[in-house]
Amino acid sequence: MHGLRQTAATRLARSARLFSTAVESKVGTYDISGQALPGRAVYLDAQATTPLDPRVLDAMLPHMTGNYGNPHSKSHAYGWEAAECVEVARKQVADLIGADSKEVVFTSGATESNNMAVKGVGRFYREKKPHVITLVTEHKCVLDSCRQLQTEGHEVTYLPVQANGLVDLARLEAAITDKTSLVSVMAVNNEIGVLQPVEEIGRLCRAKKVFFHCDAAQAIGKLPVNVDAWNCDLLSISGHKVYGPKGIGALYVRRKPRVRLEPVINGGGQERGLRSGTLAHPLVAGLGAACAIAAEEMGRDAEHVGRLSLKLRDTLLSRIPNIQINGDVQQRYQGNLNISFAYVEGESLIMALKDIAISSGSACTSDSLEPSYVLRALGVEEDMAHTSIRFGIGRFTTEQEVDHAINMCIKHVERLREMSPLWEMVQDGVDLSKIQWSQH
Repeated sequence: MHGLRQTAATRLARSARLFSTAVESKVGTYDISGQALPGRAVYLDAQATTPLDPRVLDAMLPHMTGNYGNPHSKSHAYGWEAAECVEVARKQVADLIGADSKEVVFTSGATESNNMAVKGVGRFYREKKPHVITLVTEHKCVLDSCRQLQTEGHEVTYLPVQANGLVDLARLEAAITDKTSLVSVMAVNNEIGVLQPVEEIGRLCRAKKVFFHCDAAQAIGKLPVNVDAWNCDLLSISGHKVYGPKGIGALYVRRKPRVRLEPVINGGGQERGLRSGTLAHPLVAGLGAACAIAAEEMGRDAEHVGRLSLKLRDTLLSRIPNIQINGDVQQRYQGNLNISFAYVEGESLIMALKDIAISSGSACTSDSLEPSYVLRALGVEEDMAHTSIRFGIGRFTTEQEVDHAINMCIKHVERLREMSPLWEMVQDGVDLSKIQWSQH
């Protein structure tokens, strides 16, 4: 048995040497070990999560030690202090979006907020208005909530988007019927960064007397958000996308005209009966502080993120041929840059860029090997969808980090293409679209 194992190991080692020799003969000796920068990787994945702002941590710490009371305890000072913390944070969140503090319901994050909005409205109005409309490019939690409603007898319309990722307003208007209770459209797409025409969507929904829910997790704190200007009836917020803590979010629920929800979580009746459960007031304080800081820093953040994103985009476009920006180039949040690199496998590029934290798509679906459903909805070919990389730039990204990402992208894209027979064919003038590939 020992001899069999040794023989198998010998064959495996020989195969590895042959493969290494073949690669070296084509591109020369190459080894990525030891090329990481000293310290941690450069972080360019701000759409997956953002680092906690130190000022947010300062706001949270007192409520994690001395002020540890239950905010729902009404009979003593510990509870009163914790409850006051919650109400201060509630106003800070409301101020950022132009709402009344009584319209803010705290949740565990945007996923719960989206579930509350879609399922809550759908179920409450199911007798008279059992129809919901959303886009095929929405976050998975919205799409899955809609599918859940379908199993309960609701009708759901999944509208396609245009090649630039934006909804066709005429198609949206045509899809609304007298049975429609809700239209759910996210503001900034988490994968490609396009900014939907939320004001126009809100006006359309208000005119049709249909509730408008907006997943604003990727927009809050980055772009000006005003629920009245958007004619928004429900709006989802995530703490960790705005330099706050994980595990906390909020749902804005309009009071006039009143939006009715069937609760998803039942229990003690906290949060106006819409979301039962004891609030983690240290996290609530962190979300409130993050929103207050975002209101102060939004202008500076926008200038900083915009400048670095344009540098990254323009340099890559000028230095690397055969790449494309996914999503509308103008109608977008600049800090989210999704690029497809033709003739390079996206996962291979991510592995090569091991000292840069980037993503090939949504962090919520990153375990799947399938190409991004968002990119496929835009009409991006499957091979190009597989080559996409999402760069996320944020408040704490430095110019040196962007320069390093540019240099490493250029280096490794060139190296990986040198190993690609498709790239060699393109260089020889072969039109790959006209090749009829045989299937075995």
